Amino acid sequence: MTAQAAAETQGLHHVTAIAGDPQKNIDFYITGLGLRLVKKTVNFDDPGTYHLYYGDEAGRPGSLMTFFPWRGIQRGRIGAGQSTSTAFSVPAGSLGWWVDHFASVGAEARITSTSSSEERLLVHDPDGLQIELVATDEHDPRDPWDSASVPAEHAVRGQHSSVLTVRDAERTLALMTNDLGMHVVEQEGNRTRLAAGAGGPGALVDVHASNLVQPGLTAGGTVHHIAFRVPDQATQQQWRDELVSRGHQVTEILDRQYFTSIYFREPGGVLFEIATDTPGFDIDEPLLELGRSLKLPPWLEPSREAIEHAVIPVRIPEENNPEVAA
Repeated sequence: MTAQAAAETQGLHHVTAIAGDPQKNIDFYITGLGLRLVKKTVNFDDPGTYHLYYGDEAGRPGSLMTFFPWRGIQRGRIGAGQSTSTAFSVPAGSLGWWVDHFASVGAEARITSTSSSEERLLVHDPDGLQIELVATDEHDPRDPWDSASVPAEHAVRGQHSSVLTVRDAERTLALMTNDLGMHVVEQEGNRTRLAAGAGGPGALVDVHASNLVQPGLTAGGTVHHIAFRVPDQATQQQWRDELVSRGHQVTEILDRQYFTSIYFREPGGVLFEIATDTPGFDIDEPLLELGRSLKLPPWLEPSREAIEHAVIPVRIPEENNPEVAA
């Protein structure tokens, strides 16, 4: 049996997906899902398009959903080798309210599971990305963003879990337990739930195995990668060294301004990132003003004029920055 990694993830850091029209994306995730836009920046590898980050008030790890929006991009195909569904944690008893709320913003939502352990609601964003809301009796201590669209008693607390769909789960599960330090907490049919640390919302991944699912096509409405948390860069470096020693092809540590990252693919084809909790989203703008203006890293600042001309103008709803909107 392979020895378990010395480093262990604390849970989910963020999920990054691909979108089309950035304004539709902004309107859905701020007004529809009730998240806060905590950073409007650009894709550091393709500065002609945005990188939009949504989360709680401060964009804490485990609350984050991020997007690369390319207007006119073809619709992708959700399938094997992808993270196929992203779930957010909401309070028990709130799903009925969410069905009505999504209807009010033109999004069809339906409750898909009402088991004794958890209730699930499925909704698709404007690009067809699968988003689930999960309501359980398990206490989620995270504070919601105080949104004008979604009252606190129903609001998203942060990520709940992600579903990975793969053809053969054995090697994926081995990597997640041996190399990421997660552990199996539940198995039912062809679905296995893993947890990081003590588990609970924000620390869960479901691995769905099916050799009948067609391969995914990464484009609009699909997840690009899923990121796991580590506290700091020293731990990240330790983990990178160990992953490389086990034969994984891992990138160098990359500066993402608000955290640092490494990337590698798990055996089922899903792109994994390991991201640091620090330094956070308030290093280049005050907490009250998060998401208001286009922020660029120092190495792109000399190209600001060209970048601002290239990206599509967008409107940020006033509820994103209620204390400074006027």
